[in-house]
Amino acid sequence: MTDARSIIVQIRDGQAPSAADLGWFANGLANGTVTDAQAGAFAMAVLLRGLTDDGRVALTRAMRDTGRVMAWDVPGPVLDKHSTGGIGDCVSLLLAPALAACGAYVPMISGRGLGHTGGTLDKLESIPGFRTGLTEDQLRAQMGTVHCAIVAASADLAPADKRLYAIRDISGTVESIDLICASILSKKLAAGLEGLVLDVKCGSGAFMKTLDRAEALARALVSTAQGAGCMTTALITDMSQPLATAAGNALEVIEVMETLTGTSVNTALWDLTCALGGEALALGGLVADATDGAGRIAQALESGAAAEVFGRMVAAQGGPSDFVERWPDRLPAAPVVREIPALDDGYIARIDTEALGHVVVRLGGGRLRDGDRVHPAVGLSDLIGLGEEIGAGVPLGMVHAATEEAAQAAIRAVQAAYAVGTSVPDEPPHVLKRIG
Repeated sequence: MTDARSIIVQIRDGQAPSAADLGWFANGLANGTVTDAQAGAFAMAVLLRGLTDDGRVALTRAMRDTGRVMAWDVPGPVLDKHSTGGIGDCVSLLLAPALAACGAYVPMISGRGLGHTGGTLDKLESIPGFRTGLTEDQLRAQMGTVHCAIVAASADLAPADKRLYAIRDISGTVESIDLICASILSKKLAAGLEGLVLDVKCGSGAFMKTLDRAEALARALVSTAQGAGCMTTALITDMSQPLATAAGNALEVIEVMETLTGTSVNTALWDLTCALGGEALALGGLVADATDGAGRIAQALESGAAAEVFGRMVAAQGGPSDFVERWPDRLPAAPVVREIPALDDGYIARIDTEALGHVVVRLGGGRLRDGDRVHPAVGLSDLIGLGEEIGAGVPLGMVHAATEEAAQAAIRAVQAAYAVGTSVPDEPPHVLKRIG
């Protein structure tokens, strides 16, 4: 007879539980048969002993199947992208409408801020009226008319993951690659995807600080997703500095809108959007290869087609119908805006990008605990990047805060996060490696 204890003991002792055992455990997480203590012991056993490749696929499928699994009847491939999280990473807001403009259907299930990293849903909710909680009927209707939506996971989507995720957070098991794969992919696969491109971040602002660690995660994600029946590739991308020059919810939307409308294009955002979008279009069979796909994404951005789809998505999800035309008037602004003066002369040699994320959280742009209210307007903007020359007193960027006290604390923290040297460092490429 299958029970939680016997499955935990198998993993603890280095044995491989069967797919049926892992399915039983996933269902137990979802229906409450498995206790919190057992879930924590399971997570720790997996962290310390690991699962086989087949076991990781079986757990992912089982967690997916604890809730609703969507199926689509649309005249194009159903594609999505997932990022492991970084600072100034607002690619999803560019990529979803660009993919839709190229013939794909994109039911993007996104999350809120986690730790020091920003959340796509929080960014979109800085747009007045924007709703991220859609019913299935609303999501299906929007996919039929707009061809893309960026929404929160519903309660009946991979419920086992919601339970296990909370347990991992309090049991010191967040870092398990096996459990990261099952968590990310159970939700993505429940959305009924045909193709998925993964953006695995690496560097000081990422959860995976080293290339070896990022590559291990990327390979595990790709093999697990493909084993579960979803065509997948991954790009390992640099997060040794913020991707956008802004970090904060409304501030990142501003940078997205400047890029979408061509008023001030951020080349790093543009290039990574094209690279990831090219991979996705190739997976969906809409182009011959990823290079051709990147060109198609660039054309969607350049022509304004992606901006037009973004505007229709915003309107469909409750935001202003004229957002693309009047976005500067529609987004909130912080009451206190201050320059962040550099302390030394030289070149930006290193950035503690994770520290910048924590600055945004402490300003109120993220959550210190579950249930905290997010201030949409606060954050950092105009941040300078690696290798740039700086002089003492010249701004490293701008802080947007709710109070003067918060602004001054943020200024000190940002100054500490920037290391200035006497020589120009090598700037890493946006894409470090492709896995797939």
